[in-house]
This record gives sequence, structure tokens and C-alpha cells, in this order.
Amino acid sequence: MERGKMAEAESLETAAEHERILREIESTDTACIGPTLRSVYDGEEHGRFMEKLETRIRNHDREIEKMCNFHYQGFVDSITELLKVRGEAQKLKNQVTDTNRKLQHEGKELVIAMEELKQCRLQQRNISATVDKLMLCLPVLEMYSKLRDQMKTKRHYPALKTLEHLEHTYLPQVSHYRFCKVMVDNIPKLREEIKDVSMSDLKDFLESIRKHSDKIGETAMKQAQQQRNLDNIVLQQPRIGSRRKSKKDVYTIFDTEIESTSPKSEQDSGILDVEDEEDDEEVPGAQDLVDFSPVYRCLHIYSVLGARETFENYYRKQRRKQARLVLQPPSNMHETLDGYRKYFNQIVGFFVVEDHILHTTQGLVNRAYIDELWEMALSKTIAALRTHSSYCSDPNLVLDLKNLIVLFADTLQVYGFPVNQLFDMLLEIRDQYSETLLKKWSGIFRNILDSDNYSPIPVTSEDMYKKVVGQFPFQDTELEKQPFPKKFPFSEFVPKVYNQIKEFIYACLKFSEDLHLSSTEVDDMIRKSTNLLLTRTLSNSLQNVIKRKNIGLTELVQIIINTTHLEKSCKYLEEFITNITNVLPETVHTTKLYGTTTFKDARHAAEEEIYTNLNQKIDQFLQLADYDWMTGDLGNKASDYLVDLIAFLRSTFAVFTHLPGKVAQTACMSACKHLATSLMQLLLEAEVRQLTLGALQQFNLDVRECEQFARSGPVPGFQEDTLQLAFIDLRQLLDLFIQWDWSTYLADYGQPNCKYLRVNPVTALTLLEKISREMRDTSRKNNMFAQFRKNERDKQKLIDTVAKQLRGLISSHHS
Repeated sequence: MERGKMAEAESLETAAEHERILREIESTDTACIGPTLRSVYDGEEHGRFMEKLETRIRNHDREIEKMCNFHYQGFVDSITELLKVRGEAQKLKNQVTDTNRKLQHEGKELVIAMEELKQCRLQQRNISATVDKLMLCLPVLEMYSKLRDQMKTKRHYPALKTLEHLEHTYLPQVSHYRFCKVMVDNIPKLREEIKDVSMSDLKDFLESIRKHSDKIGETAMKQAQQQRNLDNIVLQQPRIGSRRKSKKDVYTIFDTEIESTSPKSEQDSGILDVEDEEDDEEVPGAQDLVDFSPVYRCLHIYSVLGARETFENYYRKQRRKQARLVLQPPSNMHETLDGYRKYFNQIVGFFVVEDHILHTTQGLVNRAYIDELWEMALSKTIAALRTHSSYCSDPNLVLDLKNLIVLFADTLQVYGFPVNQLFDMLLEIRDQYSETLLKKWSGIFRNILDSDNYSPIPVTSEDMYKKVVGQFPFQDTELEKQPFPKKFPFSEFVPKVYNQIKEFIYACLKFSEDLHLSSTEVDDMIRKSTNLLLTRTLSNSLQNVIKRKNIGLTELVQIIINTTHLEKSCKYLEEFITNITNVLPETVHTTKLYGTTTFKDARHAAEEEIYTNLNQKIDQFLQLADYDWMTGDLGNKASDYLVDLIAFLRSTFAVFTHLPGKVAQTACMSACKHLATSLMQLLLEAEVRQLTLGALQQFNLDVRECEQFARSGPVPGFQEDTLQLAFIDLRQLLDLFIQWDWSTYLADYGQPNCKYLRVNPVTALTLLEKISREMRDTSRKNNMFAQFRKNERDKQKLIDTVAKQLRGLISSHHS
């Protein structure tokens, strides 16, 4: 039962579903009926559905038939009307066909024209497209042509800029063209070409700079000298006229050049021609001589190409090599000042270029790199100057070298380089300069002393007198009162030497200029050098003159007088140095002049030489002595040689009137003592083995002549009988033998007031033995004791007794 109900329910559901599908088919568009039919076939009752569908179709056919039957008459009427219309339509068709034929015939030319117009429009469109494409490509081609022109004219930095625009702006717009691909492939090669060519230009620039560094340095040093001259003028009057272009002005010019995208000069000459500029009144700026555009271009090119570090390293390496070449001095640099000047010019030129590069480029060189190069240059320059300046023997060359070094230092100091070591080194050269000056003045003093006549300077007029006084500080009221002609006490070498000392001081002062020394330091330097001149150079020159073999007593006397006046002039030299250095002598640590000591030593040497010379002259006269020691004749006058000797001494001591009193007295006493000693030696000479009392008498006459000379006072100032004491030894000895007063001698020997106090027993014994030998020689017929032959034995016995007693005195004295 239940199964029946369930089957009935399913049948109702199926029927309802089929009804829904049919309604959907009827109401749905034919294009969308597929899904509906698919739902029928998906089910299991499609047979029933087909039945339902057939039934529905039959129903619709019946309705259509009913409708057709209802509208049949209207349909027939419509067909009739349609047939009528067909006839009319045929007529219309014929008319249209005819009209079309006529239209086709008439429009054939128009069609041809339209076809031509179509082709023209197509060509016009193609031309317009071609023009647009060409307008797009033309800037690329123009830029490439411009690039080629710039490469050809060596405008490499603009070419690089053009290449950048071409690559990044123009080529991307036309990248689909084949020629663009060729250009793109060629761009790296062009960059390398620009890089290589710019590097070649840089190499040419560096080589040109190396060759012309001396010219650049010369100009910079002229500029510094010109500025220093202007500074000196400014100290006295305001600056007038045109001013020199400053370093800052020069940098401004070059900064403007760098900021420009294209350098002003496209020719990489490196050095501008300045030969015609040398005659101009204004010296051009050192940097004005150099075209730095190759450096700037190469730097910018390498910066753009991303190889700036490579460029910086290469530039610094090459400049270091050039620095070492510049700092290598020529082997003969010391021979002339031009050698030093060229050496300095090259160094200055090198660092002027580097300083300009430092201030006009960003990072190509830095301060540390410049300082490193300068330290190396400073050490090598100072070492070279020390070596080569040591060969200089000309003080003028050393002074010129000093001025050149100062200018060199001042020039580099303008560019900010520290130069203290150069000035320290100049202080070392100062000592060498002093030595060369001393050598030069040694020759000057030698010439003055050799050419001097060693005679007082005669003057015959007031002008001549004032001229000498103007050359040498001398004041003598007595001499001024004397009428002309008159004579100065000193010879010509006094004012000449005095003036040469002043010239030496001036020469020392010249070296101290521009060394940035204080007045005290300059004063100390001058005084020390002057002391060396006085104590060493002048002293040696005077000593050499004094020690000459052929120097005469007159010359020695004049030297003593001259040195006395020079000694007095030392205070004027002190004042002279004080005036030129403005340092008072009372200042602490001020060096004193040793001129007084120098002239005193020279005077003492001259005095000693006078004493020695006098003694030598006395010896020469004594060599003429020809005593006959065996004579028995008693003479009545002094020997000729001794008379001549006394005459010589009188004339000599007459010349000593201008000498200080003690010098003349000492010379006279020394001569008398030497004469007495020489006569004693002559009497006791070992070669004279025998002598007679007659010869002793003649010798006594000669001694009396000497005593007479001593009593006559050849030199004033001696106390009474003081000069005679020089002959006291001879006098007592001769009196002892002539008076044969042996008893008194032997009895009073050793007593402080004995008569023969100055007779030495040894001397008495020696002379007694000579007389004894003569007495024993019986072969001589003119023996004085021959007439007393009967007393010979007693006399000889007495002599032997005296000799024995003398030997006893000698023995007791030695014990």
C-alpha cells in the first residue's frame, strides 16, 4: 500500500518537473535551451518527457491551425497585395539596376581619383612617419657627428660630455635601429680612446712642466723679489701705481676656468710663451705662465669614467719621480751662482705648480702629500747646499748664495711652505762665510803690510791732514799746531787696516740682513767674527811680518808705533759696531772686542823681535872682531869693529824716540847685556887656549868703550849707572887680572860687599889657565915675563897657587 503511495508521489513529481521543463523550453531563447534539455537527459524519465513533448506539440499545432483558419482571408489578401508589390519591386529593381549602371559608369573616374587620393594619403602618412622617425634619429646623428668633430679637434672633455648625453638621452629613444646598436657597441671604445688621449696629453704636460720648472720658478722668485722691494718702499711712502697680481687673484682666474664645462684653451701646450714678457715692467704671475687645462681635463675625464683614484695615483707617482730629479743638484753647482739659481728655480717651479694644483683641484693632491714632498725636498736641498757651499772660497759668492737662499725661502713661504730649517742652515753657512771672509782679509792684510813703507805718513797740506784723520780716529793737539809739512807718527797701514776692519764688519752685516735675526744676535755675530779677524787673521799677518827674515829695526819700531795707535782705536770700533747694530755695549751677554789683546801681543812680538834683531846685529859686528890674543903690544884705542858697533847702536837707539819709554830702555838694556855676554864668551872661547896680558889690555879698552856708551845715556830714562851694570861682570873680571889683585879676591870671596863680587871662580880659573899656558910656552920671544926670567919660577908658582885655591873655591861651592 505504502509502495503504491510512494510510486504515485514520484509520478506526480516527475509530471510536475516535465511540465516545468516544457514551460521553460517555450519561454527560453533557443540559444539557451541546451542546459534545459540536458536536465531532461540527466533524469531517467526522458521517455515520458518525449511523450509529454509530443502531446504539447500536437496541442500547439491545433492552436496554430485554429489561428490560421481564423486569419486565412487576411492572409490571402496579403498574398495578393504582395504579388502586386512584387511587380512594382521588379520595376524598381530595374530602375535601380539602370541607375547603378549609370552611376558606375559615371563614378569610374571618381573611383580612379579616389584610388589615387588613397595612394597619396598613404604616401603622405608614410612620409610623415618617416619624418618623425628621422627627427627622432637626427639629434642622435648630430650628436655623434659632434662627438667625432670633438674627438678630431682633441676637445676630449666636451666629447666625453657629448658621449654621456648620446648614451643616456638620445640612443634610448631610437634603440631599435641597427645603426644605434653600432653606436652603442662603439661607445666603450670611444671612452677608452678619450681616456688614452687625455692621459697622453697629461704626459706631455708633465714633461713640459719638468722642462720649464726653472722658468716658472724664476718668475715666481722675481715676483717675490718685486714684492719685497715694494714692501721696502711702503715702509717709506704709500703704495702708488699698479699693484702686482696676488696669489689669490691668480687662483680666482683659474677657479673660473675650472667651473667652465669647456676649458678656455683646447691646445695642450702646457707652457705659454713668455719670452716677450721678460721686458715688461710687471712680472707676470707664476701661474699665468702655465696652462693647466690638460690636468683639469684629464682629472674630469677620469672622474667621469670612474677612474679618478687611478689618475690621482699616477699623477702623484710621476710628480714624485720628477721631484727626485729636480732635487738632484748638478755636480758643478758650486762653481757659479747661476748653478744655484737654476737649482732653486726648478724647486720653486715644482712646488708652485703643486701648490696651484692643491688649491684649484679637489683632492688630486692633498696637504699631507704636499708636506711629504716638501719634507723630502727640504732635507735634500739642505744636504746639497751644505755639500756644495763647503766648496765656495769666494765670500762674494757665499753672500750672493745667502741672498739667493733667502729669496728662495721667502718665495716658498709666500705659498705656505715652512722654511725655518733653511734659515737655520743659513746660520751654518754664516760660519763658513766668516771663514771665507777671514781668508780674503788675510790676503788684504798681507798686501797692505807688504806694500807699506813703514815710515810716518807725511802731509803737506790741510786737506791731506784731514783726509788721514777722516780715515783713522787720531787726535794730537801738538801735531795740529805744527806747521806743514809734518808727519803722523804711524805709517799708511794703520788707516788702511782700520778701514779694512770696518769693511769686514760691513761684510758681516750684509750677511745678517733678511735672516730675521734680532739686533742682539746680529751684534753678537759681528763681534765674534771681528774678534776672529783681530785675534787670528790680523794677528797672524802681523806676526808673519814681524818674523820675516829681512825685516829691519826701523820697520819693527814702526810696527810697534802702529799697533799702539791701532790698540787705541779699538774703542772706536766698539762704537762703530754699536752704531750699526743699535746694541749698547753694556747689554748683557754682549761680546767684547779682543783688539787690544791682539795689538798688545803683536807689539810684544815686535819688541822681542827688536831685541833679537839687535842681538843679531851685535853678533854680526862681533864676527868682525880679530883679536891677537898673543900680542905683547899695549894698544891705546878701542877696536875698529867695536867703534862701528857703538856707532850703530847710537843711531839705532836714536830711532827709538817714538817708542814707549820702557820698550826703548828694555831694548837698550838687552843690547848691552847681550854685548857684554858675547864679549865674555869671546874672551872665554875654548879655541883661545892662550892669551897675553897685552891682549887683555886691548880687550879692556874695548870694554871701556862699551862702558862709555852706557854712561852716555843712549836712551833716556835710565837711572845713573844702571846701564853700566850690564858690563859689571866684565869690568870686575878684567880689573882682577890687570891689577893682579888675587889676594883681595881670595880673601873677600863670599862676602856681600867684596870688590870682585861678580867674578865667578870658574870664569877666573878658565882665564887664568889661558895666561898660564902662555907663560909656560917659552918658545915665544915676546913673552911679557921674559925680562923677569929669574922670577919666572916664582910667578908660575904663584899662578899655580891661585889656580889651586880657585879650584878649592869651586869644589866647596859645588859641595
